[in-house]
Amino acid sequence: MKELHILIIEDDEDLAKSLQLFLGEIAQTTVSHDGFEGQMLGQEGIYDLVVLDLMLPQVSGYDILKHWRTEDHLSMPVLILTAKDTLDDKVHGFELGADDYLTKPFHREELIMRVKALLKRSGHLGDDNTLAVGPFKVNLSNRIVEVNGKELELNGKEFDLLVYFIQNPDTIITKDQIFDRLWGFESETAISVVEVYMSNLRKKLKQASSLQPIKTLRNVGYMFETEESD
Repeated sequence: MKELHILIIEDDEDLAKSLQLFLGEIAQTTVSHDGFEGQMLGQEGIYDLVVLDLMLPQVSGYDILKHWRTEDHLSMPVLILTAKDTLDDKVHGFELGADDYLTKPFHREELIMRVKALLKRSGHLGDDNTLAVGPFKVNLSNRIVEVNGKELELNGKEFDLLVYFIQNPDTIITKDQIFDRLWGFESETAISVVEVYMSNLRKKLKQASSLQPIKTLRNVGYMFETEESD
């Protein structure tokens, strides 16, 4: 399930390391220890889920969440993880757009259960670690792709790219988002590599299904359409 990406915004470095350890079993993780950096990372729109503390340096978790939902119009699931445990705190968090709210201290098993539930609810994680859209079925555990029941061979980054699109159907994804998601912010690889992998993936999908679900939107990005357009 390493194709999933979780952003952890937590200023307690020891706790952040523990969260990375727990959640690293099901996803790749990125950690930020302050609110401003965390908000900027979230705005990239490349994460499948965010674990958000409320009491953060520079920008509070409440303000981050409000900005994401009202200004950036981001819809990724957000689980608030905080010591603020009053009913008013929880109500405010949900009013701002939180998808779940867990108070500290917490049990590791409960956190993982809640994260998996949010990923399934948002369509980023299917039953038995599979994702399916139209004729395309992806198994995240063994990294096997099937098209109309027949196995399709994809290399590492091609597989990751397809998973990213299937997890975000009918959504515009920019070249920058793809690059940051698959290669990382600090990669020295040229961003033109995205076009190479996109071309290879589109050819393979077309050959396997006689459909072309990935549309190129000039000067905008790409979109995985769940229904073939005329």
